Amino acid sequence: MTEQAAAASAGAQGRTVVIAGATSASGLAAARALADAGARVIAVGRDHTKLDALATALADSGHVRTVVCDLQDADEVQSLVGALRHDGVRIDGILHLVGGWRGGGGLPGQSDEDFRALAGGLTALRHVTREFWPDLIASDAARCAIVSSTAVERPLAGGANYAAVKAAEEAWARAMAQGFAKDARDAGRTLRAASAVFRVRTLAGSEGVLADRFTGLWDAEASAVNDAVIPLEAL
Repeated sequence: MTEQAAAASAGAQGRTVVIAGATSASGLAAARALADAGARVIAVGRDHTKLDALATALADSGHVRTVVCDLQDADEVQSLVGALRHDGVRIDGILHLVGGWRGGGGLPGQSDEDFRALAGGLTALRHVTREFWPDLIASDAARCAIVSSTAVERPLAGGANYAAVKAAEEAWARAMAQGFAKDARDAGRTLRAASAVFRVRTLAGSEGVLADRFTGLWDAEASAVNDAVIPLEAL
């Protein structure tokens, strides 16, 4: 993260943010950007070795905690949330990076095996956001985001499984946005939480853009970014 970007993301200072599926290049970039902006990062993944490598790469950043958890397992997610609350940790944000790509072979090539593998990202998103919902509602500035794909707008036969899962993840993220808005209305207060969707054709080469834009969500009013679909490649 550049000094200019860090200065522009002062709103993230002091926030506690979960990065779900943190062991990718995007997870590393986001964790560094958040830590540089003064946020506390909880980097979650399934692979202990990859998490150790992440921790080593971020050793100079501070405020980064790594946690091994299979986010597709509801019991493990409940245990993770319980352990954090036992430690007095309450979160202010989630960046969801669990997922991957499988495709090819036209429509007949869209196998059930590939669909189940891709749907693991949606399952993880559901588990994490449900369990952390009380924290997000209680935060005075919660920000959540998923990374979706331009394939949702123009799905191809060879990527139908992928586009269908990403569309479902977007629906879940937008339902979160409605939930935040409803909670604010019911409580008679100004909206203070936001759920956004970042759309990108490919994350390769856009990791830093994603990191800066997610961190920068705390510098925008919740009403300006809640239920927003943000194309990263247009920036």
